[in-house]
Amino acid sequence: MFSHFPESAKRIVDASWFQRLVILTILIVGVLAGIETDAAMVSTHGTALRSLDAIVLGIFIVEAILKLTARCPRPWDYFRDGWNVFDFAVIVLCLLPIDSQFAVVLRLGRTLRLLRLVSALPKLQLLVGALIKSFSSMGYVGLLLGLMFYIYAITGVHLFGGHDKEHFGSLSKAFLTLFQTITLDDWKFLFVSAQGSAPAVAAIYFISFILLGTMIMLNLFIGIIMNSMEEMHAELDEYNEAKRDVAEKGSVLADVTELDRQLTALKSQLTLLRTKLTQNTP
Repeated sequence: MFSHFPESAKRIVDASWFQRLVILTILIVGVLAGIETDAAMVSTHGTALRSLDAIVLGIFIVEAILKLTARCPRPWDYFRDGWNVFDFAVIVLCLLPIDSQFAVVLRLGRTLRLLRLVSALPKLQLLVGALIKSFSSMGYVGLLLGLMFYIYAITGVHLFGGHDKEHFGSLSKAFLTLFQTITLDDWKFLFVSAQGSAPAVAAIYFISFILLGTMIMLNLFIGIIMNSMEEMHAELDEYNEAKRDVAEKGSVLADVTELDRQLTALKSQLTLLRTKLTQNTP
């Protein structure tokens, strides 16, 4: 009897209505997280909010139990998926004792439940997976960008620190000024403030920094992410193709099993018929 539980749990987890229920629950979590920031609403409807919160947590726990059951007789395979580990960690955070010691952690756990939307929607998983996959390459581009910031910050302090102490009076101020410049936020004001008696030098300094920082470096980041997206799409296509092959093999195996069952039943009927004929023969 218990052998049917994993199969039933897998059918429920894979069902579209169950996935829609989980997504709806996560959206409710988002609404609750926003309401709980209003002290007046919490004081007025605290009981109802706590009840809804308990129901939401209960749905998440049932989902985790069903996914664990669906993996039987190897339930530990549930934790091979990083998103499942994240979901389980959020549940554990929300089940911590509610007292002053765990109050901040509990609020964090309730807020993190909203990120469950990523694990519930495959397209969002694809985007997040592409970002994670691009971290290694982005690290080198970030290192190059940081080196460029450092060189330009030192140069800016030497060139403009004497007459523009507000923006280039120190290395830290120069870093903040360059960060504002690379976002193109009112960089013309920074240019006018820094140019002093050498407008040509200031023009070369700011234009070269914007070209290198904004036009080249940031586009490198975008290119790395786009490349990671293509790789994730290719991996997803391979996974779906392998899944289809397994499903087709399973379908063929089921047909062969059914045919074998029918042949066995036919043999039994033929044996019974032969026995009856033998008995009726004088």
